Amino acid sequence: MSAMFSKNSSLNVPLRPAFFFISGFSNIPHSNYYYIFLSFVYVVTMLGNLFVMIIIYRGHSLHTPKYMAIFNLAIADVCQSTALIPNLIKTFLFDSQEITYEACLANMFFVFFFSCMQSTTLVILAYDRFVAICFPLRYHAVVTNISMGVLITVTWTFNSAVMSFTVVLINRLSFCKSTVIDSFFCDYGPVYRLACNDYSLNIIMAYLNIAIFIFLPLTLIGLSYICILVALFKITSWEGRLKACKTCFSHLTLVSIFYIPTACTYITAMTVSIHRNAKIINTSLSYSLPPMINPIVYSLNTADIKEFAKKTFRANRLNRIPPALEE
Repeated sequence: MSAMFSKNSSLNVPLRPAFFFISGFSNIPHSNYYYIFLSFVYVVTMLGNLFVMIIIYRGHSLHTPKYMAIFNLAIADVCQSTALIPNLIKTFLFDSQEITYEACLANMFFVFFFSCMQSTTLVILAYDRFVAICFPLRYHAVVTNISMGVLITVTWTFNSAVMSFTVVLINRLSFCKSTVIDSFFCDYGPVYRLACNDYSLNIIMAYLNIAIFIFLPLTLIGLSYICILVALFKITSWEGRLKACKTCFSHLTLVSIFYIPTACTYITAMTVSIHRNAKIINTSLSYSLPPMINPIVYSLNTADIKEFAKKTFRANRLNRIPPALEE
């Protein structure tokens, strides 16, 4: 191995392993029960988000900017969970921790890309609430289907470009040490720390991603809600304030569930040493629970979706009633 590495080094060709080994939850007691829990989370995530997508697609009254963003969030939830959890279930069922080098980079890209899409979509939803409450008379002129489509397209393009560059930086590394990834998926940090050449650029990119997709969105959402709070005090009636608050409470719940555990994990990891098992469990919950909770707390809790779902179920039930019973 060392001779091979020195030969490749002289040619400036990175040394890449055929396989990585994902340690996952192998050192965590009673991990079998945790795999079962994640399987349940995945099923609920798929059912909830697919239901939201079908409702929005079928309901022409829901083809509005706000529900375009909610539809985009549902896509990100489904894809991020699918990139993450089925691989964990495969590890549990087939006791196979191997993943090819190319599959590892693909797994890394899709997990982080769709996680970033969740983050940026929450910012878009905050922007929607900001305009709706602070500039209600101009809302329909500012937030249109076209402007929302452009905003969503820009986030897809920007996120894919940043994540592609981030993952491509792995290709410049040589892996001549261990090939065991100390995480439950092809996590960026645990992968580049296995390299035996300089990975300072990867460290910079990791911190840059944390700033762009965690702390910057949190700052923007916080500023938008400060403006919303000021606007609420200008509303004279308590009914108007309560109605405006209801539209924000579910979104703030999503923001708390998505950002706070992840931000706390990163801050804790940078300041103090935390147990490896605690870090992996907390990180896995931070990635797997928000996609399941999003449709329950936010999407399915909106008045328009609930009303359309009731009308659809009522119409389907009436269509199944035999004509003789109707008479």
